[in-house]
Amino acid sequence: MSEGWEAAGFRARVDEALRTFVLPESERLTAVDPALGPVAEEVAGAAASGKRLRAAFCYWGWRAAGQPDSDALVRAAAAMELVHAAAVVHDDLIDDSPLRHGRPTAHIALRDAVTHHPAPAEAARSLAMLVGDLLMSLAGQLFVTSGLPAAYLGRARPLWAALARDLVAGECLEILHTGAVPDTSASLKVVRYKTAKYTVEQPLLIGGALAGAGERLRTGYSAYGLPLGEAFQLRDDLLGLFGDPALTGKADADDVRGCRPTVLLAETWHLAGEEERGLLRELFGADDATHGGTAQGGTGDAACARRTGDQAAAGTRPDAVREVMRRLRAPERVEKLIAVRVDESLDALDALNLPRAALGALTSLAHSASVRHS
Repeated sequence: MSEGWEAAGFRARVDEALRTFVLPESERLTAVDPALGPVAEEVAGAAASGKRLRAAFCYWGWRAAGQPDSDALVRAAAAMELVHAAAVVHDDLIDDSPLRHGRPTAHIALRDAVTHHPAPAEAARSLAMLVGDLLMSLAGQLFVTSGLPAAYLGRARPLWAALARDLVAGECLEILHTGAVPDTSASLKVVRYKTAKYTVEQPLLIGGALAGAGERLRTGYSAYGLPLGEAFQLRDDLLGLFGDPALTGKADADDVRGCRPTVLLAETWHLAGEEERGLLRELFGADDATHGGTAQGGTGDAACARRTGDQAAAGTRPDAVREVMRRLRAPERVEKLIAVRVDESLDALDALNLPRAALGALTSLAHSASVRHS
C-alpha cells in the first residue's frame, strides 16, 4: 500500500483476509454434519459484507503510531469486522429485524432449515444466536493467529475484554431503556457503549496498542474516536427512519416500530408539547399500562408502552411519526449533534500532529462515518 489512503484497495485486502479465514472455518463446520450447511452459510455471509470502517480505524491506529504497512496487521484489523458481524447478528435477533444489507437476517433466513421443527421461528432464532457466538469466537481466533508477534498481541489483550464488555453493556442498556420515558442523556449513553466505542475508539486503541503507542497518542485516539463514533450512530438513526431502504439495506422504520431509545425519539419527545406527546402515544399504540408513566388512559410520560395483542398486530404508524418529527424539526436537532461531534473529533485529530498519511486517512474516515446514505 502506498503512503496515501486508498479506501477501496484496503477494503479488498480486508475482504480477502476474511474470505481466506472464514471459508475454511465454514467448511470445518459442515464437515461435522452436512445439516450444518445453512448455519455455515450464515457465518460466511455475515463476514462477507460491510463498510470495513472498524478494520480501517484499527489499521490507522497502528500506522499513526509510526508502524509500516503490514499484512499481519491487516489480518488483525479484519478481526474487528468479525466482532461487528457477531454484533449485527445478535442485534438483528434482539430487534427482530427482517433485513440487513438488503438480504434476510440470520434468524429469518435460517427458518428454511427448520421447517420440520415444532417451533421453527424460535429454532431459527436459537441458530442465529449461535451464529453470532461463533463469529465472536472466530474474531478472537483470527486476531491471535494474524501473524503479529505475541508481545504485540499481549499489549492489546485487555482492550479485547473492554470491547466485549462495553458492547454487551450498550446492548443491555438499549433493552433496558426501550419503552421508557425518552431521555437524550440515556440515549446518548446507549449510543456510546453500543456503537461508538467498538466502531471507532476501541479499534483505534487496539491498533495503537499493537504498535506500542504512547499515552498521549492513546488519549488523542479516544478524543477523536468517541465523538466520531457517536456521530456515526446518530447518522445511522436518522437513516433508519429517513433514509432510503434501497440504499440502507434495512427495513424501513425498525427503530420506530420497536420504540427503541434513539436520540431522534428522545429529541422529538423533548421538543413536543402535550398535544404532540399525546399524538405520539397514540401513534406508538400506547395502552393504559405505561412503562414510564403513572397516569391512566395513556396520559403518562412514556411515549411507548406495553401493547395489547391487537395493538401489537397493528403496529405503529411510521409515516405519521416521521411527520411529527419533521414538524418539530427533530432531525435538524440530531444533525446539529452530529456536526458538533464531527468538529470535536477533527479538532482532536488536528491536535495530534500526526504523519501526513495518517492525518489524511483519519480525516477521510471521519467524513465516511458521518456523511453517508447507507
